[in-house]
Amino acid sequence: MMRCVVIIPAYNEEAAVGDVIRRVPRVIDDAVRVSILVIDDGSTDGTAAVAKAAGADEVISFSANRGLGAAIREGLRLAHARGADVAVMIDADGEYPPEAIPELVRPILRGEADYVLGSRFKGTIRGMRLSRRIGNWAFTLLQALLLRRWIWDGQTGMRAFSREALGDVEIVHDYNYAQVMTLNLVRKGYRLLEVPIAYRVRTTGTSFIRYGEYLRRVLPAMWKELRRPVQRRSARPHPEGAARNGIEPREAAGDARRVV
Repeated sequence: MMRCVVIIPAYNEEAAVGDVIRRVPRVIDDAVRVSILVIDDGSTDGTAAVAKAAGADEVISFSANRGLGAAIREGLRLAHARGADVAVMIDADGEYPPEAIPELVRPILRGEADYVLGSRFKGTIRGMRLSRRIGNWAFTLLQALLLRRWIWDGQTGMRAFSREALGDVEIVHDYNYAQVMTLNLVRKGYRLLEVPIAYRVRTTGTSFIRYGEYLRRVLPAMWKELRRPVQRRSARPHPEGAARNGIEPREAAGDARRVV
């Protein structure tokens, strides 16, 4: 069987992460075996213990909060190192439907895409405030203009990657990943596809996003990504090492530990 690693970044999500894990399909189309990797970003609650009790195959805990971008970077690196043929990342807050994971994976398995976004705006949305919709639209439109192609949902917290994309994606800042990840992969020539998903606003916990800080951190990171030279995939051999994610992983320095 092929292997899919589902990456779940989590920070103080003990109330939601267990339900997300239990809803992840463990086999896709009798051809893909699914394992779950949780990256606990320095939580101060019981996130790691709840994740393990709910059935996560591996839980990696940071000793301090490093940011969502750093957590995703580490998850992608580990998924590639664990031999994933395809990987999916999904938020731990319960806003995105784990049941839709096969829908994101299938276009990659069929050779139709390298990078798949679970699109809220092509699907259904429940409970999102108008201010948040406007923010999502604005950042998505900015990405579309920069890439000169239409994107429905550039902020989604549910994405899938081929092994090649998984090993080549770079995230240039620790705070977040959403915009720079898409800019990076599309600029490198990876094929992007969006599939509709059903989204509902979280009913537990709180979001880390504060609009002022978000703008202050994300816009410079997008500029940094755009100024970096990238090599398009047609001009280089198939990438086969650990994920080249921009910043050296710090697990070896003792800031992460595995929960077994």
